[in-house]
Amino acid sequence: MLKRLLAVTAAMLLTLAGAVIAADLRGDHPTTYVVKKGDTLWDIAGRFLQKPWLWPEIWQANPQVQNPHLIYPGQVLSLVYVDGQPRVQAEGPQVGEAVNTIPLSEVEALLKHFTVVEDPKALPHVIGLEDDRLYSTAGQLVYVRGLQGAAPGMVVDIARPVNVFGGGNKRNLPGASPLDFRSDRQHSHWVVPPGFGEATGEKLGYELQIHATGEVTAVKGEVASVVLREEGREIRVGDRVMPSEAQPYDLQFLPRAPDNVPAGARILAVADGMQSGPHLVVALSVGARDGIRNGHVMSIWNEGSRVADVVSHRTGAAAKADKVQLPDEFVGNLMVFRTFDKVSYALVMDGIRPVHHGDLLKHPDATE
Repeated sequence: MLKRLLAVTAAMLLTLAGAVIAADLRGDHPTTYVVKKGDTLWDIAGRFLQKPWLWPEIWQANPQVQNPHLIYPGQVLSLVYVDGQPRVQAEGPQVGEAVNTIPLSEVEALLKHFTVVEDPKALPHVIGLEDDRLYSTAGQLVYVRGLQGAAPGMVVDIARPVNVFGGGNKRNLPGASPLDFRSDRQHSHWVVPPGFGEATGEKLGYELQIHATGEVTAVKGEVASVVLREEGREIRVGDRVMPSEAQPYDLQFLPRAPDNVPAGARILAVADGMQSGPHLVVALSVGARDGIRNGHVMSIWNEGSRVADVVSHRTGAAAKADKVQLPDEFVGNLMVFRTFDKVSYALVMDGIRPVHHGDLLKHPDATE
């Protein structure tokens, strides 16, 4: 009896899930679509669904496809119903490279040139430059202290500490604070972001910008000589050194909703400073330890203020004692494309109002 009840319950849940997905199909969805070069998986999902992050629920590739997550130009996507549930299946030849989930051009620079580490001071550092220059560029030597296991031919990345993520103030808003050449927090010569004060919360990580790649040419004692390769930017004393990774990131992932968005998850920083629109990069205060993965979609919300009711009260003290919480306002959706332990980067996919530092993150299906 119990087994029968469980089976009936499971069938009901599957039917309900299928009905929900069917309700989220776009009214103008195509029955077939031919994938074109330049398409992105997000755009393709958006042709069929009002909520592109539901794509895994309807995507069903042909069994003969080696990697079922990949879609190629030339393939024909067909919307069919299997046991009453909508499914999109792929047919036809695979031409060229698989389509990316998001526009590669929008995030390529960050993928190649930015990383997040726990403590940059634990990394080897540039201690001197050829001919005592202030900056060194391609073809010139830099001298690195503390590069363990260094040997001629070893390839390294040289990175500059940019920001420390974390901290907070009375409103408990984490943010990004610039770093100096020693990887210490700068206390002057920078504009304090709104709502960000001295660090009172957890440090979430240090953002480093990779400026150049170099090759070890000689080692003497604790100092390694590194010649800078052609590509890259200028190097200065204090820049940090890491072993070079050939492919430190992966763009093949599916847009989907996370199981849970931690309470208090927020926007740490916005690529262009104070606000952004679609297809700009933001840093988030959550990462792999919070269950966040590449492809996860979250909604962005401007947090509602607490306002004093000056209409109902004649004195300021009475008005402040009777504050009202205003509702959060929906901003748009973002998708995570690179994840570190405590921090992740995401691309704003759509929006109806500007994104700001400190904005809240919620499940993409949140309604308030």
